[in-house]
Formats: sequence, structure tokens, C-alpha cells
Amino acid sequence: MKALAIALTLGTALAVTANAQNKIAIKGSDTLGAKMVPQLAEAYKASGNDVAFDIAAEGSSQAFTALEAGTADIGMSSRSVKDEEKNKFTAAGKELVEHVAGVDMIAVIINEGNAVADLSTKQIEGIFTGDISDWSEVGGKPGKIAVYTRNTASGTYKTFQELAMNKRDYGSETQKMAGNEQIASEVAQNANGIGYVGLAYTEKDGIKSVKVEGVEASPSHKEEYALSRKLYYYTIGEPTGEAKKFLDWATSAPLAMKVIDKVGFIPAK
Repeated sequence: MKALAIALTLGTALAVTANAQNKIAIKGSDTLGAKMVPQLAEAYKASGNDVAFDIAAEGSSQAFTALEAGTADIGMSSRSVKDEEKNKFTAAGKELVEHVAGVDMIAVIINEGNAVADLSTKQIEGIFTGDISDWSEVGGKPGKIAVYTRNTASGTYKTFQELAMNKRDYGSETQKMAGNEQIASEVAQNANGIGYVGLAYTEKDGIKSVKVEGVEASPSHKEEYALSRKLYYYTIGEPTGEAKKFLDWATSAPLAMKVIDKVGFIPAK
């Protein structure tokens, strides 16, 4: 009986260890983590891979915080790593490895009842910095513009600053939202609202995306659209085990490319 108890205990321990090894923690970007990565994870499991996923979409900055703390196997980021973030890993003797997850286009969205159809990058800069505060200044009906942005932990918040605002500060009256879905919801409810979201979030009822410099935000225009950007996965060192298997699949498998396209992003390959 004692030998049997020991065997059962050992078997349970081995099972727990196996389960732990078959779990992948992926943390960071809301742009990646709210839709694309969860759907990739489901397709990956449906393809016969026995693995559990822990996905937390809390903003790109959290990708590097979680990797540094050892609570993530893979970090998701809608921007490239900052020098100061990378330096922390270097100082700890760790190498941060970048993997391209796909290509995204940051769509500028307005309420579907707004007649404005096209904005220049200069007008977008003016709106989001607060220099332009009324729709009549950009060809719309008179009305105070309500500006919705991502919060400061978001990679999209910083990327938009660089691509659309000449790295200027956001206006003092901009309203910061936790994610793409929240921005889309606010703009859908506010006739004078404007915000930005990843391409995958432009289909929500009540909103429409405007052309930027005459170019529509669509995959066919990814080269000429002014607000296109790459999306990334990060790992400490080259990935191994289950994390490597998933990343290899998610960045190259035909089924993964179909999922990325279906969700509304552009496959990197």
C-alpha cells in the first residue's frame, strides 16, 4: 500500500509537471491579445496541439515587464522595444529576441454619421494635439471634437504619436481608453468622436474609418498607407519547447496566416 501511495504521488507530480510544461503564458499588447492571439491559440489547439494558454492583453509595455519578471514565455507588442527596455535585459545578461507577428494599420475612426471622409496627416496631428478642436475646421459640421486615445501603457499610443503626430504630446482634453474596443464604442456613441484602432476593430457598428491622405486603411494599401506598422512577439533568447512550437506555427503555418487575415491583420509572410 505504501509503495502504491508513493507511485500515485509520483504519478500526480509528473502529471502536474507535464501540465505546467504544456502551458504558454503570452502577455502584452491589447492590439494583439484581444483578438488575434486568442484566435491563433484556438486554431493551434484545434490542430491537435495539447497546450493551455494564459493570454493577458494589458498593453505593450507589459510585454517587457512580464518577460523581465519571468511571468510570460512570450511578450506581445504593437511597437518595437525601446532602448531603455532592452537595456534592462542586457544588464541582466539576457538577450531579447524579436519575432514579427504581422502587419497592422492604425485606422482613424469617426462616428458613422460624420460626413468627413478624408483627413491629411497635418489635420490628424492638429486634432490629436488639440490645435484643431472643431469639426468645421476640417470640413465637417460645427461641433467640438471629442478625441479618444489609448492609454500610456499602450504601444499603439506611442506609435500613433510617432506616425501621425510628429512625436508631439497629445492634447490635454484627449480621453484615454484601455483598449481598441473601448475607443470604438465611445466613438460609436458620440457624433463628434474620433479615435484610432487597429484594422481588426474597424467593423464595429456605428463607426467608419476615414482615408488618410486619400488612402483607405485596407490590406491592399499597406505599402502606401501612412499609418502602417509591424506587430511583434518577444522572447528572452531563442524560444524553446512549447513556446517555440507555437511561435514557429503562428508566424509561418498556412492556417495561422488565414487566421491573421480573417481577424483583420496582414500576415508578415
